[in-house]
Amino acid sequence: MTTERRVLVHADRAALAGSVAARFLTKMIDLLDERPEVHIVLTGGSVGIDVLAAIAAHPGRDQIDWARVHVWWGDERWVPTGHPDRNEQQAHDALLDRITIPAANVHAFPASDEGLDLEAGAVRYRDELLAAGDGEFPPFAITFLGVGPDGHIASLFPEREGPRVADAGVIAVHDSPKPPQARLTLTLPLINRSERIWLVLAGADKAAALGLALAGAAVADVPVGGVIGTKRTVFFIDEEASSEVPESLIAPTSYWTGAMDQADWMVGED
Repeated sequence: MTTERRVLVHADRAALAGSVAARFLTKMIDLLDERPEVHIVLTGGSVGIDVLAAIAAHPGRDQIDWARVHVWWGDERWVPTGHPDRNEQQAHDALLDRITIPAANVHAFPASDEGLDLEAGAVRYRDELLAAGDGEFPPFAITFLGVGPDGHIASLFPEREGPRVADAGVIAVHDSPKPPQARLTLTLPLINRSERIWLVLAGADKAAALGLALAGAAVADVPVGGVIGTKRTVFFIDEEASSEVPESLIAPTSYWTGAMDQADWMVGED
């Protein structure tokens, strides 16, 4: 099934983070009205963490029934529990320690000090995902992704085996070109089971990779080009990252303020 990919451009990084945070909270209220629980996937990276901090700072955060929200991650660095480089630790610092979400709902990747090797860590996270979905992977309502200057997403890097893995699941990465070399990551087929994939990126150094992805570059060379959600795929970017985006893909936006949100919305948002 083919779904639409669109781009929303924001004036700067701060506006980007605030807008995505407001949109997220509004969408979460809608989703929790529709279903008993919601599964989301978080990302690391400086812009991704900015978004989490903006969610934490937004007055609407306390309108979410966090007890019905399950949090997962797209990837993780193979470092000890509590290490400042862990995406999980950064998310706790920015958001999770500031909301009332049950510890059992926060599904962190295994850490390097838990007595597992990297391959066993991948198996354990896959099994946890399957257990949460009663034998199937849980339905990800919203998956956040960052994008590297080389076009990588999660820990799926160009010219590595990761983007070529054909099965939905979790894999060990031993040869990341960015330190640390050892990581765990969801595969692209599992990421693409997400209903909504929200890619958040800022900076001129991301413009080339974004342009290549939207132009149809090979996934093995530009992994972000293979990202497609089952309902919608949205690139939230700042002006600096927009220089190579085709004008036809930039969505019209409108703005308003209210008690719950102060956001830009894409025409046709479900």
